[in-house]
Order: sequence, then structure tokens, then C-alpha cells
Amino acid sequence: MPQTLAQKILQAHTDEAVRCDGQIIQCRVSMVLANDITGPLAIKSFRGMGAEKVFDKDRIALVMDHFTPQKDIDSANQVLISRNFAEEQGITHYYEGGDCGVEHTLLPEQGLVAPGDLVIGADSHTCTYGGIGAFATGMGSTDIAAAMALGETWLKVPPTIRVEIRGEMPRWLRAKDLMLLLIGAIGVDGALYKALEFGGPVIDALDVEGRLTMANMAIEAGGKAGLFAVDAQTRAYCAEHGRPGLSLELAADPDAVYERVVEIDVTGREPVVACPHLPSNVKPVSEVGDTPIQQVVIGSCTNGRISDMRDAAEVLRGRKVDKKVRCIVLPSTPTVWKQCLKEGLMEVFMDAGCIVGPCTCGPCLGGHTGILGDGERAVATTNRNFKGRMGSLSSEVYLASPVVAAASAVAGKIASPGTL
Repeated sequence: MPQTLAQKILQAHTDEAVRCDGQIIQCRVSMVLANDITGPLAIKSFRGMGAEKVFDKDRIALVMDHFTPQKDIDSANQVLISRNFAEEQGITHYYEGGDCGVEHTLLPEQGLVAPGDLVIGADSHTCTYGGIGAFATGMGSTDIAAAMALGETWLKVPPTIRVEIRGEMPRWLRAKDLMLLLIGAIGVDGALYKALEFGGPVIDALDVEGRLTMANMAIEAGGKAGLFAVDAQTRAYCAEHGRPGLSLELAADPDAVYERVVEIDVTGREPVVACPHLPSNVKPVSEVGDTPIQQVVIGSCTNGRISDMRDAAEVLRGRKVDKKVRCIVLPSTPTVWKQCLKEGLMEVFMDAGCIVGPCTCGPCLGGHTGILGDGERAVATTNRNFKGRMGSLSSEVYLASPVVAAASAVAGKIASPGTL
């Protein structure tokens, strides 16, 4: 049977023959992930089911990224539960403090996930790893507990939507815009329990960090996974990040059957933003320009990588953040932080008047380091803008790429970098 990317990867992790979409299969997992919010719930379930040892101490990652550094007693106790469990089980990949970063940037960066892997995590944005050709998806903490004990999980083979992106990429269009355009076209439930498989000339030319950004937001379209073929760019990225020698080429079969094909032409497109309170409420920047803002957040598992920092610095260099705006910059891992220092980007951010913070999820989930007050508006490079997501229920979040976020910080209102 000709297979999609999703079917091919799942086939490699099960002894059953993958025959059709909707089939329930038992799969071996490559990596199991949890964080400081979801980890303690999984640990409680792990103990509740009578498990005593994890299936493989090298294939579990616990990343303390959501409330780091711990903001209060409750969050400190969450981390304590995870830390004690990691010590008890001898878990190799436990991250807290100075070596910790935002989990979905950290794991690919450290070479802990690779093309063809099957990764499950107690975080909805686990789908990020599809950017390097892994089938990766979020699950509840009880399922994660079972996988930590058994090294296996069950999955329903998802139907696949093929997304073809072509045309000439405009100067200020970024991967974030491509994903927002797709979500705007199909809606937040347009890919419900489906795999999104990306291809076309624009995708072939897109760097791996851009692919990771797009795969990250597959869940914002309801997707089970977001997948990119494994090519020379993928292998080069993995070689640079602790997985040298990969020769895997992984792509869908030419005659694979898709549930539907969505085509997007980016020629002549301008940058977009997702307006409150849904990632699918997508409009061109020119239609929402002049909307005043009080905060900008540049970071998160969506856009906190070094390419995102460079994009933001390109716009901010030699300019000042508007006095009425808090511009918060959060490089997503210590490696990204150090690279920003090496390239002089930190100086650019601080000269512009930005607040540079730790490697944390923080404001994305309304956790800390950037909570919105009543009626405040933010432009953020994060992935969700639901009502109250970043603070007050009367606040508003506009999702955008780093170049639009940086330009908006300077303008004091939603703006395209092309207008500066």
C-alpha cells in the first residue's frame, strides 16, 4: 500500500501491518516527554498503576520549563516532585536551572529526537518534532505514565491532509505566516485528529527552524501531527545537533492517498497576524495596523530559536521600543542565549529597551514574566491567543512572526517591518 509520511513512520514502530487510516495500532515509542506542569500528574499516575521502574531511563525527558525559575511555592513543589522522581529513576535527561530551556526547542537542539522517531509528550506542542520528520504528538498525563512504564502506546492511524505551498516568498514573510495562513484557511478544527503533511517548493527551501515553527502549530489546526519529509537540510541540522551520520531519506510515496490537498500560493502576500481570540482569526497586518499595544513577547517554543532572535534584532537594531510598550525577549535555550551574546544580539535588544529574560515558557501560558492586565493588548510570537491566555480575561493577544512583533514594539501599535 502506498503510504503517507505518518503511515510510514508509524509502520516502523509497530509489528502490525498498517492497512488504513483509523486503524488502532500498538506502537513502540522513541522518547517520552513531560514538563513541570504535566510531569507530576504523570508521576502520580505512574505510581497509582503500581509501576516501579521506567522502561528506559535514557528515553524519558523531564523539562522544567513552564514556571522556571519557580515563581511561587506551588511551582517549586511541582519541580520538587519531578526532580525527586528523576533522581529515584536515574533519568538521564532531566533539565532544570541553568541547562534548562523550552522543551520543544531543547530536545531537537540536544539531539534527543531524530527523523523517523515516534515521540509522545504530556504537552500539546510535542508535535514540533515533525519539523525534522518525527511522528510526535501530545497526550494526557495518564497515557504518558503508561508509556514511561511500558515504552509503548496505542495510536489511531490518522488520515493526512497534504499542504502544498508554492510561489515567491516576499521579503518579510516567515514560517509563522505560512502556518497562520493555513490555520486561517482550514480553521482550528480543520485537521482534527489528522496529520498535516507539508510540501511544495516553498517548503523544500524552508530551513529546519522554520519547519519546526510550522510543525509546532499543527495542534492549533486540531492536528495530531505536523510532518515534513527528511531531506539534506534535515540531516545537516541533525548532524549539527548531536545526531551525525544519519542517512535516512523519508518521504511519502508519490501515489499516497490523502484525505484532501490544500494549496497556498504566497506570491505577493504580506505578513499576517492572528487576532483575538482564535489562531484562525487571521488578517493581513495592513488590516489591523494602528491597533495600539502595551506588550510584545518574542520567544516560546514557536519562535524562540536563534533564527527568530536574528529576525527580531534585524528590525530592532538602531531603533527604540516605544515607551508605552514592554518588549520581552526570551531566547528559548541556553544555547540560543549564548549565541545571541556571541552575535551581539543581546546588546541590540537592550539598546532598544527590551527586557531580556530567562529561557522559559513564562508569559505564553499566562504563567509569569509578562502577565497582561485588564484591557491590555500584546503582540506575541507564541502559539495561542485564547481569551485570558496571557492574563486578564479582558486582555487581547495577537499572534505574529518575530519581525512583525519587533516592528510593533517600535511602532507602539501593530505594524509591518516594511513600514519602519
